[in-house]
Amino acid sequence: MANKILVIDDEKVVGDSLRKTLQGEGYEIDTANNGQEGLRKARGESFDLIIVDLKMPDIDGLDVIKKIKEEQPDVMMVMITGYSTVDSATEALKTGAFDYLPKPFTPDEISGVVQKALIAKERLIKEKQEQEALRSLRHVQITTSGFDAKAPAEVAESVAQKVGVGKTTASWFNLVVLGILAGVYIGFGAAFATLVSHDAGQFLGVGMTKFFTGAVFSVGLMLVVIAGAELFTGNNLIMASVLGGHAKMSKLFRNWAIVYLANFAGSILLAAIMYGTGLWKGNSMGIGAQALKIANAKASLAFWPALYRGIGCNWLVCLAVWMALSSRDVTGKIFAIFFPIMAFVALGYEHCVANMYFIPMGLFLKGSEAAAGLDLTNLTWWGGFVVRNLIPVTIGNIIGGSGFVAFLYWSVYQRKLRAKPATA
Repeated sequence: MANKILVIDDEKVVGDSLRKTLQGEGYEIDTANNGQEGLRKARGESFDLIIVDLKMPDIDGLDVIKKIKEEQPDVMMVMITGYSTVDSATEALKTGAFDYLPKPFTPDEISGVVQKALIAKERLIKEKQEQEALRSLRHVQITTSGFDAKAPAEVAESVAQKVGVGKTTASWFNLVVLGILAGVYIGFGAAFATLVSHDAGQFLGVGMTKFFTGAVFSVGLMLVVIAGAELFTGNNLIMASVLGGHAKMSKLFRNWAIVYLANFAGSILLAAIMYGTGLWKGNSMGIGAQALKIANAKASLAFWPALYRGIGCNWLVCLAVWMALSSRDVTGKIFAIFFPIMAFVALGYEHCVANMYFIPMGLFLKGSEAAAGLDLTNLTWWGGFVVRNLIPVTIGNIIGGSGFVAFLYWSVYQRKLRAKPATA
């Protein structure tokens, strides 16, 4: 489609000459014999370029340019004049003219100026389109950022080569402090789950009670991942670093041992605090009774069921951590954590760190009014807590996290990239 050009000049001979010259170049030309007529035509039609004479009897060419640019800032303007001065040229360019051409000019000169102006217009249009596309892309990225995630291969690389290595080289002080915090955070989730589950069954039924219990428990891992803490079960993913040759097995065991004991200390600390609050007396001792029932049920498990439940639990927990690492923002991390954690609690799986809160809380309450009428024979520190629960559940958690998540994903995405064995 031919470019449309408007020529505004009170000298008819100039207008006719420009019409003939530019039509010969393939442009569509219209003319106006004075400034006011030119303004009317410019407002009534869309022109790619407007050529304006500086001196006209009714209105100055500079005023014409100013008015048109105010209404149509993208239109290209060229000033022509038989009264050429440096000041008038400067003023024309300041007002918005693309170029300034003194009379008399040759057909080649006007053709060259017109061509440059139209090329510049095309460039400006393209730049605006690119800027608009960038704005649209940023908008899409902002509105969908919660679903923007790293690919599984990227996560596998990050876990094996960065995250795991960082954890195995962390100072013992950091591991202790962050491990205690993780024990407390998981304890918060466990305490919340106890509160919700103690009377939900009579209103929601078994399935929905388990769902909501798991839903509120997920706050524990959200605090660990987003606030930052060291959790033994999540650190089972460090096995990927060992398998890849980026960390030594001895460093892995060092991390696990320090973090496990620190998680235990944090969990016991929160259980003691919760006991001291007396909040377990709520709803006529109903909350305390529920804490005792949970603890007693966990302390009464046989070895193999406890181990298998530990496998299922940390398979889901490490998947939650894995997906949280894939997410690029907090909203994505929350969604990544919520569903797997809700699922493991609702399914009845066993988490060793959560049980470091659940069972001691029951043991603290064993001699309280909340224990009235309950058979708590199996609820003991050594036989019930450590032997029947903590040992098999911890073994199961290691198998689920290190085996079914770390090992399998490493074997798919990182096995062929195995580094030389790490030195101490």
